Amino acid sequence: MSQKILDDRLLKMRRLRERGIDPFGARFPDREAIGPLLQAFEAAGRQPRPARTAGRVASRRDHGKAVFVDLKDASGRVQLYLQKDRLGQGFALLEDVDLGDLLGVEGELGVTRRGEVTVFADRLHYLGKALRPPPEKWHGLKDVELRYRQRYVDLIANDEVLRSFQTRSAIVREIRAFLDARGFLEVETPMMHPIAGGAAARPFTTHHNALDLELYLRVAPELYLKRLLVGGLDRVYEINRNFRNEGIDTRHNPEFTMLELYQAYGDYTDMMELTEALLVDLARRHRGGLRFEWNGVALDLSPPFRRAGYRELLREQGVDAGDPRAVRARAERLPDAQRMLAAAGGDAGKLVHEVFEALVEPRLVDPTFVIDWPIALCPLTKAKTGDPGTAERFELYVSGLELANAFTELNDPIDQEARFRAQVETRDEEAPREVDHDYVRALSHGMPPAGGLGIGIDRLVMLLTDRSSIRDVILFPLLRPETPEDAEAPPSGPAG
Repeated sequence: MSQKILDDRLLKMRRLRERGIDPFGARFPDREAIGPLLQAFEAAGRQPRPARTAGRVASRRDHGKAVFVDLKDASGRVQLYLQKDRLGQGFALLEDVDLGDLLGVEGELGVTRRGEVTVFADRLHYLGKALRPPPEKWHGLKDVELRYRQRYVDLIANDEVLRSFQTRSAIVREIRAFLDARGFLEVETPMMHPIAGGAAARPFTTHHNALDLELYLRVAPELYLKRLLVGGLDRVYEINRNFRNEGIDTRHNPEFTMLELYQAYGDYTDMMELTEALLVDLARRHRGGLRFEWNGVALDLSPPFRRAGYRELLREQGVDAGDPRAVRARAERLPDAQRMLAAAGGDAGKLVHEVFEALVEPRLVDPTFVIDWPIALCPLTKAKTGDPGTAERFELYVSGLELANAFTELNDPIDQEARFRAQVETRDEEAPREVDHDYVRALSHGMPPAGGLGIGIDRLVMLLTDRSSIRDVILFPLLRPETPEDAEAPPSGPAG
């Protein structure tokens, strides 16, 4: 961006002040959002009516004693007709109006001779001077990282991006309504934990000075939510922020949003039914039906979703999950063998899952509940009756994307304590570093049989808005800090 452009806008800012106008505006009460204003106008048969609205200048077309301006906000866009005879002295204000500036307008909403809905302005209010030009005039929209880093610019320039985040908010509202209607209670649990637990993940650490206490940002709310089942809250959910000190890619961000819920007197089959009903409902609302494409892949979300066993799916790829030597031999033949073997660290169960992720996950296109996992991978899950080596767990995959994870919850305090101790003894960096004795104590008071479910909100939004990267559905994804060389110089000059 040239210094000349910045200097020109600073000059206009000073001129506004010289005229006694605050270039950064004041409150503008009783404003109607543009979208609802236009909807009401159409519903009333396009009868002329008073209008008082505000937004950002998206374009302008000068015709001597008249100027046409397109004004936009998050809900829509409307044309303004600014005529010298009608505005009087206010018309001179347009000399200092640039693209990107924020204006308020009062006038009459009507229709031009060409049939275009227009606000015929009687008065303008300056509400905010943009000292930088809008992104249509610069390179920002072509630079993907800059779009994420300066999301405010991305939202100004890209109506499609704006709609994606409006859709995300609608999805979260609809999830709440879906669960509330089924008798679930929304709760809040701590985001700082004295023991990192509830999922196998490397935590972020912090320190509380007053208590001189090391704490962990939560990797999952699971253990607190299940304490509430002990306390008699039979159906609970939380839409929560979780933090995992892990890598970043198109499907992972260290800070992410999860829906986690628990239902007393249920099991993982209840969670499958609930997950299927929720996903079908949201797809109908936001994808126009159950057959659509995601990332160019045709999907069919028609129920019932396929249910397939974890070991069965591996056998389809020629892998016997119960034969560690065969699993290792197969892993060694895969392109990513070195990384997989290092990640497993000699743990046979982890290596099985590395092979599963490589061979099975990409083949799960239409919705598939992968059920009945090896118990070694499920420290918080109840074993199947008569099959102690298998856990009543499922993960839901759509087009290779893991969307949900659910268990029949382990409610035996003696078994749970033994599994916690086994986790701690592994010294795995993703395992808890100590036994959560208070959680075991809670279970010893009696937790009802229950099903638990976690759904990744960010990934769900990716599917429902046809986005290929998690960064496209998180307003401010984590990025490396800008270097001084990357950062643009701020506007400078006398304030006036």
